[in-house]
Amino acid sequence: MTDPQPPGDESVDPALIATVHELELHAAELGWDQKSRLYALARTVDLAAREPELARALGLDGDAADDSLIPIEQELDASVEFETILASITWPPEVEGCATVVERLVLPPEVDAEIPEDPQAALEFAQEHPDRQEVRIVVAARRGGATYCALRLRAHDEDTSVVGGPDLVPEMIAMLRATLEGDAPEEMPT
Repeated sequence: MTDPQPPGDESVDPALIATVHELELHAAELGWDQKSRLYALARTVDLAAREPELARALGLDGDAADDSLIPIEQELDASVEFETILASITWPPEVEGCATVVERLVLPPEVDAEIPEDPQAALEFAQEHPDRQEVRIVVAARRGGATYCALRLRAHDEDTSVVGGPDLVPEMIAMLRATLEGDAPEEMPT
């Protein structure tokens, strides 16, 4: 995975980067055409202190790195659009951060003006466009502002072709950060 940040950069969060790598590799093992996933991120030592039996079952002991993170997958309602779910979430204080794994179609920037305004028509346009690319996106954000992303194109589905960096998917980063800020969630549609 490519990491464009120089060594010693204070914005680098090794625990968050390691978690994104772990989630990306797990998603790769599951293959393509997977549902969107959302994870709460807990500090491993905090989880071990709060849930000692769970920690033992997971093979976590007192030697766990103080700043390592453990992802906890959340149950999602598949009938609700993923972005709507994100807009409705706020995390309790013990959640250190959150991460998501999504698959999307991307188009080259030169076709932006051709994309229809209607969301369904835009989806059909993207699905039928000859230059579309399928991409798996892993994005994580931590309280305090650290973020990290990983991208894997289906056309280049090798571990060595995954691209990583702190700000590769600004819109998803903003959505995840909003869930950590504690604003009142919007009402979910019923």
